[in-house]
Amino acid sequence: MKAFSDLTEREILAIAIAGEEEDGRIYMSFAEKLKERYPASAKVFEDMAEEENGHRAMLLETYRQRFGEHLPPIRREDVKGFLKRRPVWLTQNLSLETMRKEAENMEFQAARFYAAAAERATDVGVRKLLGDLAMIEKGHEQRAGELTERHLTETMRGEEEETRHRMFVLQYIQPGLAGLMDGSVSTLAPLFAAAFATHSNWETFLVGMAASIGAGISMGFAEALSDDGSLTGRGSPWLRGGICGLMTTLGGVGHTLPYLVPQSWPNAFWVATGIAGAIVFVELWIIAWVRARYMDTPFLQAVFQIVLGGAIVLAAGVLIGGA
Repeated sequence: MKAFSDLTEREILAIAIAGEEEDGRIYMSFAEKLKERYPASAKVFEDMAEEENGHRAMLLETYRQRFGEHLPPIRREDVKGFLKRRPVWLTQNLSLETMRKEAENMEFQAARFYAAAAERATDVGVRKLLGDLAMIEKGHEQRAGELTERHLTETMRGEEEETRHRMFVLQYIQPGLAGLMDGSVSTLAPLFAAAFATHSNWETFLVGMAASIGAGISMGFAEALSDDGSLTGRGSPWLRGGICGLMTTLGGVGHTLPYLVPQSWPNAFWVATGIAGAIVFVELWIIAWVRARYMDTPFLQAVFQIVLGGAIVLAAGVLIGGA
């Protein structure tokens, strides 16, 4: 790799031209990904791409005047220590906030490059152009704000906020809620069956942990493999799977931990079972509240569905364990 200090003026201009072209393509990629969900923000990135193309044209004209038509095959990746673009644009279902932050990083890096390149330029015209571009890139944060104000009207902001809320529910709340429901409810039967069959806190704890971790792994993989998010917009499958698996495990562990009460305590089994039952009650009400808050389910209906279902599963475990 070549050191930045060893670059010629010709190579600096060639890198700048290639960089502006690449940044313009990245912004257009962002715009395409946002077009359906956030059309106003997509237009902001389209305008930013047009500005990058304008910078490229300015650089290319200066290069032609100084060095002719042939561009040397050198890119940012060929320069030692050069700040490189992260390939986040290759990722499916990028969030709007991630794209905006990446754009800020890109403009910051470009401004630093042009400032350093201007110091190395010996030609007055090239030095002025690079210095001007450094100032333009520094001002792009303000420019992005101006473009946002132009395209994001109050109506469009409201629509994009609704879309952002819907994406949050699809990507985080839905898999987390599915995991919490499964972990809280599905582990009740094996946990309380083991409890009433053995009356041993430690053995019950082991059964509960095994059921919770096993359910978490199963639910995590099931969620990750069910949908890659490319059509539904539900985000990264492994992120959703991780959230679902973690919440499944937590849902089961919550009412398993009370069985760590030492067997030497007076009425240790009933103390642990009472605490576990209280935790189950709280878990089921939390699930009902989340369903009512984010899934547009009437609260009383959510309570009836979740609490009644959990009570039935718990009773099944108790009956099986006591048989």
